[in-house]
Amino acid sequence: MSFEIERKFLVTGDFKSQAYSSSRIRQGYISTVGKATVRVRIRDDKGYLTIKGRSNEAGISRYEFETEVPLQDAEDLMRLCEPGVIDKTRYLVRSGRHVFEVDEFYGDNEGLIMAEVELSDEQEAFEKPDFIGREVTGDRRYYNSHLRTYPYKLWREE
Repeated sequence: MSFEIERKFLVTGDFKSQAYSSSRIRQGYISTVGKATVRVRIRDDKGYLTIKGRSNEAGISRYEFETEVPLQDAEDLMRLCEPGVIDKTRYLVRSGRHVFEVDEFYGDNEGLIMAEVELSDEQEAFEKPDFIGREVTGDRRYYNSHLRTYPYKLWREE
């Protein structure tokens, strides 16, 4: 069983000049009810199927299973998804021993830029890059599955 341990932050400064890679991501959700979320993702020219369990109380860790699937299968599965698609560009930025994944959202989530860092345990220390703002780990409004049905434009904080 694989667990994902990550922390999420809003982005408040320039990060693109520090990015060493970027890719376009479209993702939909086959199911967001019950004990798990089932997601289909197309990242550039590759497809993925992911199952994520519910987060722990702090919102930091949860079960995750991900496998690559043929691109055509991912395209076909996207047609089975619940309404709403997440569209974003993901930038990778190194900071110390870690890589921050910075997502710039489009469509109804335009204006939202969020960074995540994956950790090996919940107490692991990491260096925050200068563009990191307020932590939103555990705030369900910032989960991609939530942004799909309650987009940022409806509740954005000014």
